[in-house]
Amino acid sequence: MSTPSTPNPTPPEDRTEAFLRLLTQHDRQLALYVTGLVPAAQDAQDILQEGKVVMWRCFDRFELGTNFPAWARKILFHQVIAHRRRVKKENTEAIGERALELLSDEAESATTEGRWVAREQALAQCLAKLNADHRNIIQMRYRDEASIDRIARAVERTETAVYRLLSRLRQNLYQCVERTSQTQTQTP
Repeated sequence: MSTPSTPNPTPPEDRTEAFLRLLTQHDRQLALYVTGLVPAAQDAQDILQEGKVVMWRCFDRFELGTNFPAWARKILFHQVIAHRRRVKKENTEAIGERALELLSDEAESATTEGRWVAREQALAQCLAKLNADHRNIIQMRYRDEASIDRIARAVERTETAVYRLLSRLRQNLYQCVERTSQTQTQTP
């Protein structure tokens, strides 16, 4: 006959500190994981925030000494699914749950292997190589999430010209990141 599970004997203050330490230690890794699954940066931040709340609520069930990042990613994965269900009516380009699971697996693999950190560093190097005007346009679009119309007005170009420029810049950045990443993996 099995005995009912007993509450974790760790004092609540110690568990709070343990949670905060683990969350702080793995915060960047978890943020990269969610960002890889959700296209909009603001949605990813909201999902991550809500996921942290759920993690805190469920932390009494987490066994200290086990794999915190895997446990946290599982919670975040379910938060992504819940988010997708909430916005499904608005999203005309939704991908299936199986595809999302595959993306999740790849994101988890990339996170644990450090590939995203390396690519993020490569992207920073490639962005630094852009001229100031081009870097500003990239930042307006992806950091500030500015519309094409707003960017066109700010840089005094047509929307078509901005679309074309962004397309070229994305392609050039992609190629630069690929080259830089390959160079980094070949260098011991």
